[in-house]
Amino acid sequence: MDDIQMDQEISILNKSPLVALARKEIRARYVKQQRVYQLRWLERRGRELRDAGVTMESLSEQMRRERASWDSQDDQDEEF
Repeated sequence: MDDIQMDQEISILNKSPLVALARKEIRARYVKQQRVYQLRWLERRGRELRDAGVTMESLSEQMRRERASWDSQDDQDEEF
């Protein structure tokens, strides 16, 4: 098979609905696999935070303090 014939076959196969179906299945599998990897990483990070003594409550409090700090910074910026 020469290059021209291979290019023609590639063109024909790229238009095939069966190829499209298989590509869609591969993509769905890839997305699912990436989600598993992400969730595993999040679980590991959660363990690290827990072991460091971080709780949902302490994170919420930290976020409230940061928001209050940003708000007071915004108020100071408006005065100028």
